[in-house]
Amino acid sequence: MTSVKEFRVETDPTADELGRGRFVFTNQYSVFDWGEMPDHVPKKGASLCTMGAFNFELLEVNDIPTHYVGVIEDGETTDLKECESPPTEMVIELTQVPDLPYVGGSGADAYDYDAYHEAADENYLIPLEIVFRNTVPVGSSLRTRGEPADYGLDADAWPDEAVSLPEPVVEFSTKYEEQDRYLDREEAESIAGRAELDRLEELALSVNHILNERAERASFTHEDGKIECLYHDGTIKVADVVGTFDENRFSYDGQEVSKEVVRQYYKRTDPEWVEAVSEAKDRSREEGVADWRTLCEESPDNLPASVLTAVSEMYAAGTNAYTDSEWFDAPTIEDAVERVRGL
Repeated sequence: MTSVKEFRVETDPTADELGRGRFVFTNQYSVFDWGEMPDHVPKKGASLCTMGAFNFELLEVNDIPTHYVGVIEDGETTDLKECESPPTEMVIELTQVPDLPYVGGSGADAYDYDAYHEAADENYLIPLEIVFRNTVPVGSSLRTRGEPADYGLDADAWPDEAVSLPEPVVEFSTKYEEQDRYLDREEAESIAGRAELDRLEELALSVNHILNERAERASFTHEDGKIECLYHDGTIKVADVVGTFDENRFSYDGQEVSKEVVRQYYKRTDPEWVEAVSEAKDRSREEGVADWRTLCEESPDNLPASVLTAVSEMYAAGTNAYTDSEWFDAPTIEDAVERVRGL
C-alpha cells in the first residue's frame, strides 16, 4: 500500500522474468511526504487511473516502452478506450524491488545500494526518480542549486515569479530514502546500477515532450513531473504511473491543477503542521533517524467539506479536459479552476 494506491501481486517477478500485478487507485492523497492524510477526495482514484492509462497508451503509440498492460473493466483486462466508465484498477508488469538497507548516518553513505543491486541482478526497479522541469516556480528547490544562467536564462538573479525554461531540465533524485536527495551525475550513475543514465535522461525528455504536446492541446501548461523506470535484461521501461495530477504539475489559465492546490492550502491554513514537518525532517538529518515522522509532534487538520468538493471537481474536470472525454459528471474545467482558485 502506498499513500494513494494499493499494490496487488498476481505473479511474482523472478531474477529473470517480469511478474504481473495491479495498482488499485484509492481516494487517498499525500502532501509533504506525510503519507495518508486524514481525508479522502471523491473521484480522485478513478481520475488518476484514467489519466495514467491515457498517458501510458499515448506513450505506447509513440514507441516508448512501459510496464503498462491495461485497465480492468468488468473483471477483464482491456484498453482504456474500451471502458464505459472510469477505471480504478491498472494492470502492470512487475519487477523486483529489493530491500535498501539503512546503515545509519545521512547523505550518500546512509544506504547500502551495493546490497540492493546484488539482490536485484538484471531485473529491478531503478531506485531513482528522473525529474523534468519546464518551469521554475517561486520556491522551487532548483533555485537553490544553481543560478539562472546555469539553465539558459538571461538574468543575474531569480525573479519573484515563475519562469519558463528555454529547454527542459532533467535531474535525478533518490526514490527509496526516507528523505529525497537530488544527486550529481556521478552518484546517480552509481545508484542506477546497470541502467545507463543517458538512456534514462532520453526517456524522461521523450515523455516530457509527449506530455507537453498533449497538455497544450487541452489548454493546460505542463510545468514539471517525473518518471520512474525498471530495468529488465538490458531494457529500460517507464514504470509506476505517468503524467497525472499527482505525479506532475499542470496549470490551467494560470491556476495550478494538481495536488499543489492542497499543498498550498495547508501552507495557508495549517502552518503549524507544515513547519513541524520541516523541523522533523531537519532533525532526522541531523540525528541520523531514518523515519522523520517519528520526530513530528503535529498532525494535519482535516479539510473542510467545501475544499474536498472543490478538489474532487478539479481532478474530475481536469481529467475530462485532458483526455477530451466525458468520463465524469463534473463542471467544466473553467468552472472547476475558478473554484479552486478561490480557496
